[in-house]
Amino acid sequence: MSQNKLLIDIGSTNFKVATPTNIEQHFRDFNKDIHDDLMYKCGDTINSFDKDDVYICSSANGGLSTLIIGLTESYSLKYAKNIAFNSGINIIETILYQNIEDYSLPSDLIDVVIVVGGINSKGGIFGKPLYNYLENLKYSNIVYVGSELEAEELAKNIEHLVVLPNIIDNKLHIIEENLKEYLTNLYQADIEGKEDIKSLYDITTNQIYSTPYIVNKTLPLIDANFSVVDPFILIDIGGATTDIHYSKDLVDENIVTENEYDRLVFKKLGVYKSKESLIFAAQNNEFTYELLTHLKVTENIFEESSEKALKVLMQLALFLVLTKMSHYKQAYVNLKLLAINSIVLTGGITKVLNDDEVADIISFFYKKILNSDHNPTVVMDKNYKIWTLANKG
Repeated sequence: MSQNKLLIDIGSTNFKVATPTNIEQHFRDFNKDIHDDLMYKCGDTINSFDKDDVYICSSANGGLSTLIIGLTESYSLKYAKNIAFNSGINIIETILYQNIEDYSLPSDLIDVVIVVGGINSKGGIFGKPLYNYLENLKYSNIVYVGSELEAEELAKNIEHLVVLPNIIDNKLHIIEENLKEYLTNLYQADIEGKEDIKSLYDITTNQIYSTPYIVNKTLPLIDANFSVVDPFILIDIGGATTDIHYSKDLVDENIVTENEYDRLVFKKLGVYKSKESLIFAAQNNEFTYELLTHLKVTENIFEESSEKALKVLMQLALFLVLTKMSHYKQAYVNLKLLAINSIVLTGGITKVLNDDEVADIISFFYKKILNSDHNPTVVMDKNYKIWTLANKG
């Protein structure tokens, strides 16, 4: 890390402060706003740096929630998902336009709706079903990134619609920069609108980015600081979400972009704020009870608030996210998990589980789900160092 820079990461349950020589980490006091809590615990360190040298990233609010409406699974939905994930945005629903009348409306407020579909020579795509759905949907922002022949009509019928260039060119390639910049700026605006995050601009003059966006920037630099053997995946299991960052070599069907690594987020697989949905997902996985038996606990562990219960939740989150990425489940992306040489873990899981406990779950996963004795190396980022590496890029 360069000299004279202070890096701060604000998470959903704790925060980290990294100087060129040290990393502090503290659990958040939820009776205080973030700024006051940060200054109470690290004020001397923060005040010793110029505001121009303080860099902050945050996942404290779980990121922006996104709903995507697209014309096809293969192009529009797939491309928009890829751009959203790599911009640090959390996708809560995707809708295939042809079936839009069959989808139920999310009850929560959506931060941003993305509408996409068609190449620029194709028109007559969207119409009344889209307008009817949007009339009943609660959202804060909406952006259109589909065929330019549709843009004028959509703008007439959808209030406050932002129109950006199509993310699909005439050769069906992805064009990501405009939507990526819009989503990144929207995240920034969202942060500025949150009172507890907005106050952090008292200590920095630099833009606050989403933590997943920053972590994705570190991936090309990891092997210089950790004993990681390519190809690898990085799993960040925290309080609100679980993120996977992966090399595109691990995917059969790649989208051609400038990014070497892609990201997926599982918003319902955290162990604090998303605890209930994690347990629900576990109860609906046919291997969960075998895993609980392997761990020598019963389902009653879900009712406990203990150190042991937290360990089990972390182990379940790790197992479930690997399962979702395997060919056992048909997901947006299935990774070539048998080709992985290293699994890097960061986030809260490294403070709860030791190396053996992590290796045990990974071994259980490979045997039960992939019927293999494959044994990738486990690398634990116990000092939360990975998120600081982006500063070298």
